[in-house]
Amino acid sequence: MIAPSSRIRQIGWLALLAVCLMLFVALTFRVNAVKSEVVRAERQIIALERETQRLETEYQTRANQQQLANWNKVDFGYAAPRADQFLETERQLARLGEGRAPGAPAPIRVARAPDETEAGDSSLMAMVSPLTGLPASKPSFAAQRNKKSALSRQAGVAASLADRLGAPIDMPSGQAELTE
Repeated sequence: MIAPSSRIRQIGWLALLAVCLMLFVALTFRVNAVKSEVVRAERQIIALERETQRLETEYQTRANQQQLANWNKVDFGYAAPRADQFLETERQLARLGEGRAPGAPAPIRVARAPDETEAGDSSLMAMVSPLTGLPASKPSFAAQRNKKSALSRQAGVAASLADRLGAPIDMPSGQAELTE
């Protein structure tokens, strides 16, 4: 049988172990609380840095606005839009697109090549081999002998293409006109 002093010693060890376990749990909770406070403080620091950056950007923007206002006052003379400059209806917008007034400058003219439907396939240059200078669709040995005649025909077609590209045409009435 176990002696009473041995029993008391076992109970003492169990009590000491329980106290150590309780202290360990309390210390763990305290460490986790400090960690969460550190994380919260880091988040506040990041938020304050972002706020500082935002305020610095706003300050620089306002300084630039003052500089732009000074430039506008001295050099450019721009003014804010007035209420009467805004369009109220689609009819007012459509009225802006009316035809040319008498004495208006001539419309801008552009050069363009005719479409295939307008000119047909014969007026456009055929695809030519870069090595032989002959049409790529008909590689014949007899045509290679007449290389000079083929090159002269291509030069004629290229000249007529240059003439057609240089010819001015009127823009369609639906396109915007640039006037100065």
